[in-house]
Amino acid sequence: MNIYILGICGTFMAGIAILARELGFEVEGSDANVYPPMSNQLNDAGIVLHEGYQAERLSDDIDIFIIGNAITRGNPQFEHILNHNLHYISGPQWLFEQILKDRWVLAVAGTHGKTTTSSMLAWILHHSGLNPGYLIGGISHNLSRSAHLGEGPFFVIEADEYDTALFDKRSKFIHYHPRTLILNNLEFDHADIFEDLAAIKRQFHHLVRTLPGNALIIHNSDDADLDEVLALGCWSECLSFAAEQDKADFKLDENLNLYQRETKKYYRIELSQPGLFNAMNASAAALAARHAGVPLAMALEALRQFKGVKRRQEVIAEIDGVSIIDDFAHHPTAIELTLEALKPSTSGRLFAVIELRSNTMKMGVLASRIEQSLSSADVVLMCDSKELEWDIHAMAKNASTRVMIKKNVAQIIKLLVKICRKGDQIVIMSNGGFDNIHQKLIRAMQSRP
Repeated sequence: MNIYILGICGTFMAGIAILARELGFEVEGSDANVYPPMSNQLNDAGIVLHEGYQAERLSDDIDIFIIGNAITRGNPQFEHILNHNLHYISGPQWLFEQILKDRWVLAVAGTHGKTTTSSMLAWILHHSGLNPGYLIGGISHNLSRSAHLGEGPFFVIEADEYDTALFDKRSKFIHYHPRTLILNNLEFDHADIFEDLAAIKRQFHHLVRTLPGNALIIHNSDDADLDEVLALGCWSECLSFAAEQDKADFKLDENLNLYQRETKKYYRIELSQPGLFNAMNASAAALAARHAGVPLAMALEALRQFKGVKRRQEVIAEIDGVSIIDDFAHHPTAIELTLEALKPSTSGRLFAVIELRSNTMKMGVLASRIEQSLSSADVVLMCDSKELEWDIHAMAKNASTRVMIKKNVAQIIKLLVKICRKGDQIVIMSNGGFDNIHQKLIRAMQSRP
């Protein structure tokens, strides 16, 4: 069977392509922007990539088209598919029909930490010899790809609340029907498709409604919004974890020991990446693995060997004592947590270079939260853009830390090369390519006197 994927370089759709290739299908696809790390793993898997959506590129021997949720009406290839009455399907629906319906699905949902938690969980199961399948929106340093069929019953998936496709406006995770569900946290995001937080809560509750009675929901009981979702009705077993709530089934203390209230036992969490948020992700992953039969002690031993995920606090270069870090953070809460985690390890100054790329950030829906999220940085650098619907210059004036607005990436690089010195850390935060600033900055730093 020949499969063609529209939007193939998105983190989810790239995973779909990898899985389809493992099933033995011939796979190719198109995207408007082709960039690493997803483009690299697709090329390595022998999948043909096309940049742009020219309709004439579509051959007559395609059996089915899988449509990514970034595709809109007016896309030349999608219009060709409609005009010729060709067979098409969404990525989440294809995934369920071809793979998930026969597996024990372990899904990780929440506004933040999905990729890291999913990667941790997949690694624990792999380390325990269970050979899980997985589809994750990033590439772990412990696992070679973002997706893998696996051979056992278990399949780990990053369960995104974003919509499925232009012809299916339900959240992606509605298609997955998990038996183990992690609910990490819940905040307002995706302002381009959700009117308010209540609309997102409805989608999360729709997910809860799809679970069988013998499923397990592992939820963060510090999050009041998740409590409200479960209060709408829950028909499955629940297990809680927390850093603040004493009544949680499992609680992290200030030393990152995980306390089990029922047995009164403590378990030590040791990770290569710092911060309470990473420890919370690890707790959720270990508890989900426990539901699949992995003892907590074995799960925590696997986590000691977990090396993190590309683009999540990933140190990509160290030049003359200056560390350059890549991070996917693009929501104010994620930015704040990343900076808080990095600050204690910074002997010099912490520079935050932030791309306001997501639709939510461009619209300025969370503008009041952005300036609050920057306080752990010593200097913040951003690019001005005509796409922004709010005044970032006013935000820069009101922020508690120094925020500098530049015209373009070149100006940011020029400043960093001039003022950075030994002990400084530069964290670049974006959910996109950011005009290839990472490699440009590395080359410029290597070339400076």
